Amino acid sequence: MPDPNMTLVFLPLIQVVKDLANDPTDSSAWATAREILTHHSVVEEDDAELHLVIETESAPELAEIVDGWDSGNRLMLERDRSVLKRAMKAYRKTLKVTILAAESSLGGGPMSTGRKSDIIGVHPPDRYPTETWLELVRQKRLLDGGHGTYELPEGG
Repeated sequence: MPDPNMTLVFLPLIQVVKDLANDPTDSSAWATAREILTHHSVVEEDDAELHLVIETESAPELAEIVDGWDSGNRLMLERDRSVLKRAMKAYRKTLKVTILAAESSLGGGPMSTGRKSDIIGVHPPDRYPTETWLELVRQKRLLDGGHGTYELPEGG
């Protein structure tokens, strides 16, 4: 599994919910759910209801929790919100550095006023998986610019 500090908990749980839709008693799916929580260091204090649902193996309740996160009707785990916040900060810094680098080489001589860069999107930092960037696009915090680049929305 990738670095848990850079990945979201709820994305692999979506697959567990899909697996449980076919067979709510699938022991391997429940084992995967427990492994996801352990791998991402999600403790009971983070979300007691999530832990209870997984321990009691209640597929409908797990689906309800994950659907709530997906729809925005339920607050994501603090660690997932933190991952998304750090990813956005890293993206903004990458974009800023890229724009500054381009503007510093566009101007010509030292006595010129320089020119503004027309860069509006960049490839995001590799330390976050693609799924993180796609989640930010789904939340409309980034726009997919195509070919692996992302852009900030208007006013972003």
